[in-house]
Amino acid sequence: MNKTKAIISLLFSLGLFFVLNTKIGSVPPVGKFLDPFAGFWKNAENREIRGGALKLAGLRDEVQIVFDEHQVAHIFATNDHDLYFAQGYITARDRLWQLDFQTRFAAGRLSEVVGEKALELDKYQRRLGMSYGAENMVKELERHPRIKAMATAYAAGINAYISALRPEDYPIEFKILDYSPEKWTILNTGLLLKLMSATLAGGSDEFYMSNVLNRFGAEAVNDLFPDYPFRNEPIIPAGTDWNFKPLQTVPLSIVPDDKTRIHTRQKEEGTGSNNWAISGSKTASGFPLLANDPHLDLTLPAIWHQIQLNAPGINAYGVSIPGAPGIVIGFNQKVAWGVTNVGADVLDWYQIKFRSKEHKAYLHDRQWKPVKLRLEKIRIRGGKTVVDTVFYTHHGPVVYLTRPNFAKANNIPEGYALRWVAHDPSVDIATFYYLNRASNYTDYRKALSYYIAPAQNFVFASNENDISITPNGYFPLKSPGHGKFLLDGTTSSTDWKDRIPFEHNPTAKNPSGGFLSSANQNPTDSSYPYYLNWEFAGYERGNRINTRLAAMKTATADSLRTLQNDNYSVLAKNVVPTMLNLVNKEKLNATEREAFNIIEKWNYHFDATEIGASIFEIWQKEAYNKVWDEFSDPKLPMRLPNRDRTVQLLLKEPESVWFDNISTSKKENRNDIIHDAFRFSVDSLQRKFGLIGKNWQWGMVKHSHVPHLAKIAGFGSRMIFNGGSKTSINALNESNGPSWRMIVALGKIPSGYGVFPGGQSGNPGSFYYDDMINTWERGQLNELLFLNSPTDRDKRIRARLTLKNKH
Repeated sequence: MNKTKAIISLLFSLGLFFVLNTKIGSVPPVGKFLDPFAGFWKNAENREIRGGALKLAGLRDEVQIVFDEHQVAHIFATNDHDLYFAQGYITARDRLWQLDFQTRFAAGRLSEVVGEKALELDKYQRRLGMSYGAENMVKELERHPRIKAMATAYAAGINAYISALRPEDYPIEFKILDYSPEKWTILNTGLLLKLMSATLAGGSDEFYMSNVLNRFGAEAVNDLFPDYPFRNEPIIPAGTDWNFKPLQTVPLSIVPDDKTRIHTRQKEEGTGSNNWAISGSKTASGFPLLANDPHLDLTLPAIWHQIQLNAPGINAYGVSIPGAPGIVIGFNQKVAWGVTNVGADVLDWYQIKFRSKEHKAYLHDRQWKPVKLRLEKIRIRGGKTVVDTVFYTHHGPVVYLTRPNFAKANNIPEGYALRWVAHDPSVDIATFYYLNRASNYTDYRKALSYYIAPAQNFVFASNENDISITPNGYFPLKSPGHGKFLLDGTTSSTDWKDRIPFEHNPTAKNPSGGFLSSANQNPTDSSYPYYLNWEFAGYERGNRINTRLAAMKTATADSLRTLQNDNYSVLAKNVVPTMLNLVNKEKLNATEREAFNIIEKWNYHFDATEIGASIFEIWQKEAYNKVWDEFSDPKLPMRLPNRDRTVQLLLKEPESVWFDNISTSKKENRNDIIHDAFRFSVDSLQRKFGLIGKNWQWGMVKHSHVPHLAKIAGFGSRMIFNGGSKTSINALNESNGPSWRMIVALGKIPSGYGVFPGGQSGNPGSFYYDDMINTWERGQLNELLFLNSPTDRDKRIRARLTLKNKH
């Protein structure tokens, strides 16, 4: 009996040991996770910042690092290698799991960590050609030894940190997901940059637009989806002379083809970024001011990592993207720079016809050309490996293959290949290498010449009182409409032939108005001789920025901080008076009348406490959906006309047939749509938030927060009670908004101010994980500590770390 009990006890113990130390589904190995010496308890940190001295193999000389009160590292090195080695080391110390997760996602390798549930996502990432593009970047680096050395040193620094880790020291996400970090390579940096290109390319609408063309015809498409906005506030001031002879383009003929039910990530209207520069003629100091606040999907760990880099030839401060060396947005002693997304058309979809179901050849210019095969081996946690064959044409990878029931009558296999700038060889980090070291406008222009993707509006200011802005990147040479719809991949007439020369990219310098700005709107007026895209962000944010900047005379950094937090909506100003006039007040109940009175008195500001903002946001969205109900077909995905076209319809075309609701026998008009949408908005708010009161305030309804990068529960932020909207300068919605606010006041000694909604650390157990969110929520900025030497004294300095070569 005792022997039996002993065996049962032993089996139970072994079973318990297995359960506690084995990952089951999404549950981490509980024993390891709860281990007080190596589990999640080990990740708890106090506010003390680690200093002292470390010996690391791979350094060439001594590196001094100073940490300020936000754990921002100020790195002082005697050579480039050590500078970027130290940047890689500190970035890994702060954000190792973020580095690993983002590049695994980009490469299509999440199945290795989370299992088969990520398989389809991994297949999609690989079919997009993310690794293919990253590999081409690595090859291009061979032609640029200085930039390759930069990336190599950065990777070595990351690996120096990884090599020193024990499993108990791993970031908590590794413990939850029960896997280990792997060595960093230059390819990982390429993957990170391709991920940013994919994010900022903004999705694609070609499949949906082709369906619209099939359903409604060319006349309706030309009316509802024009190639130029009704209202424009171009980035490059209207009337700018184009002092070059443009290359010629050939008009493209688009013919409707078969309908497609493929769902891609659509472009999202209304999110964006801002930047601007003001000449010293309009500032209190007599020197330029520059501001930038890129708007992205917010995450914890934060998207950006603050850093100061100091070595011979460079002393720059700003933010980097964890995984890439250098500073993307920032300043040095003489210049400042910032970026916003251009939104140019830099990817196209081509319909491919294969010779047979084996997909070994495709038709192009009446010839069957060979397909290149790329075997993607996807390892799935647990030992299984799936091989996915990706077919490459001269355009690029075939991302989608048509299913048999979608094939044409003659049953020719078809697919859709992606032509994307991000697949091309590039050395984009060279731009930031040289911008970080720039002294003047000439250096700025040289730095931009290296840049390919994602296309960005680079704003610039210098101590020499130059300001400039350049929508920049590789812009394919296209004719209007090229890429608006699916393209015929069987003919070279639709192929990309060339690019717009860098020297022809639109740019402006020192305009008479004394300022330049961008807010993702159309880069130019209609006089620009090249086609960049048919659609950009609306004019509203740009108009508000320019109106405010034009009125400034003795601007200060605080003037620009206030402007970054501006919640006024030009859209609301334009449409609310008309919308109110279309509501039949006699048919409103008591709650609806109270809501009507509130929005009637509303000042068009999306401040956190405004109830009118909540009513308008839901009202205009519902009206938009009601107007374009013809485009909501679950069997045929279609793009809806944009906000600019909808406003034109509302204000100028009251008798339009599009106001009719096709789901009813009655023929509705503009009044019916707006009235019904208003009642819907009030009813929706009442159902969700009760009677009109504090719960109806915009800050409550918007429910802003910063989620964890992998959506791990408990690792995101609390709800953030602040204002902003997609049509305000402070373009903030639920979890997308200003990912980094920065203002630089140039002068003999530059002053920088900045904040992002998070912290330097990627560890949820650290005080520095989210210590800047409160400042960001209030619309305030931290004064950035810009040091000139590692021996500088300042009350904000908290620790010093010396890195020495480990012989």
